[in-house]
Amino acid sequence: MHDAKTVLSNSGTAIMGSAKEEGKNRAKNAIVKALDSPLLNDNKIEGAKNVLLLIVSGTSEVTLDEIGEINEYIQTEAGYDAGARKVYIIEEPMAAAIGAGLPIHEPTGNMVVDIGGGTTEVAVISLGGIVTALSIRVGGDKLDQAIIDWVKREYSLLLGERTAEEIKMAIGSAYVLADEKDAEIRGRDLATGLPKTIIVTAAEIRKALDEPVKAIVAAVKNTLDKCPPELSSDLINRGIVLTGGGALLKGLDERLRRETGMPIHVAEHALDAVVEGSGKCIEEFEALEKVLISEPRR
Repeated sequence: MHDAKTVLSNSGTAIMGSAKEEGKNRAKNAIVKALDSPLLNDNKIEGAKNVLLLIVSGTSEVTLDEIGEINEYIQTEAGYDAGARKVYIIEEPMAAAIGAGLPIHEPTGNMVVDIGGGTTEVAVISLGGIVTALSIRVGGDKLDQAIIDWVKREYSLLLGERTAEEIKMAIGSAYVLADEKDAEIRGRDLATGLPKTIIVTAAEIRKALDEPVKAIVAAVKNTLDKCPPELSSDLINRGIVLTGGGALLKGLDERLRRETGMPIHVAEHALDAVVEGSGKCIEEFEALEKVLISEPRR
């Protein structure tokens, strides 16, 4: 996941800034980076009905006090100084749920697992609000790094990040598949410093990915443990929806299904769920305004 993404709709502009960084200062810098996009430089923000700032505010990474200060900074400095008449903030799991088409306003439980590049956000949503949530620093980047580390340890071969991602997409999996293939990997031999090619199996890459996959499974289980009993029955019937690029890892849905005993569904447009959810908040603003966080400029 990039630090800044932009989405345009007919009724406004959505600017997404990732604020999940080490400490408040880095978070603020990420937000400023998002606001310093070509959209603002081209003055396209002028006349926009609403400006939506999305921050990733997982409670396991940033304390609640820090989140409050980041929100205040966004609302009173970044957004308003950029020319917005009013600034709204949405939590990423909520945006993912909206993008996945979940009935967030209904008095029933909905669970979303958004696996991005740097983090995994797990949340139970009901009546337009997040009932319980958990954020961990495990995502697509950690999966890639796990492959790099494993190949280095087992074969003394150094891989690049792009190669690791290609291997993950080609034969990576979280559970045994019916038709598994091998793959050829090219890297640099750590002993000789020369290029070297090896053949790895899907089972080997699955073993390499096991630690971060276990962390994602544990996060899902921990969130389920904290879910109120009255919503647990809804989740048993509705299941868990996976979004984000990490949701596309082969066999992850089956792994979670077997580990939790819950129905698991991968969103139709999993990769773009957060972006689509933010766009819907602009296009259907009146219907979705209640899920947004807004305070007047101080």
